[in-house]
Amino acid sequence: MKKIQISPSILSADFSQLGNEIKKLSDAGADMIHVDVMDGHFVPNLTIGPPVIKDLKKYSSIPFDVHLMISPVHKYIEAYAKAGADIITIHPEATNNLQESIDKISELNKKVGVSLNPKSKIDLIEKYLNQIDLVLIMSVNPGFGGQKFMPEVLEKIKKLVQIRESKNLKFDIEIDGGINFDNSKLAIEAGANILVSGTTIFKSNDGNIKKNIDLLRSI
Repeated sequence: MKKIQISPSILSADFSQLGNEIKKLSDAGADMIHVDVMDGHFVPNLTIGPPVIKDLKKYSSIPFDVHLMISPVHKYIEAYAKAGADIITIHPEATNNLQESIDKISELNKKVGVSLNPKSKIDLIEKYLNQIDLVLIMSVNPGFGGQKFMPEVLEKIKKLVQIRESKNLKFDIEIDGGINFDNSKLAIEAGANILVSGTTIFKSNDGNIKKNIDLLRSI
């Protein structure tokens, strides 16, 4: 079984103190920093761009796990790579040519992530799994933080584990959306080894970030 890693989503952080919030996450033992990038087009919200990521990188040396919810995504990949993204995750529906976008991320020496929305089928990405470092399973419809976890996506994780084992592949399985102390165990049991969590990490236990990260990892 792969080591359980925690990737806190800064979507739930205090945006007026983002640098300090990232430093707190790093000091508290987070494995990476999850950055949700939204364009108001592919998903109904707007967040941060490359210049902000470039500045935030000064506050931590742990990997930046950058989830691009933007369309068309291909032309923006290089900008986010240069800004400091270590993992770049894209949606198959957001590019005209998934193979070209995967190749672009690889050429920039970044880890390749591909994300599936709750209704997106594994068929969209199955033939590319040998080129992917991470599959991000969305357990909410992307666009806003604080949504309720959708347990039906756990079957998709189980299927990915079966494919990974049958083809002797090594990609990580990440889950994002409504992850808390109650459902994180279900996600881990299904086969997820990277948990993205925002509200639970920043708000639970009176904002004790280290305690919340440790609890999510150990459940």
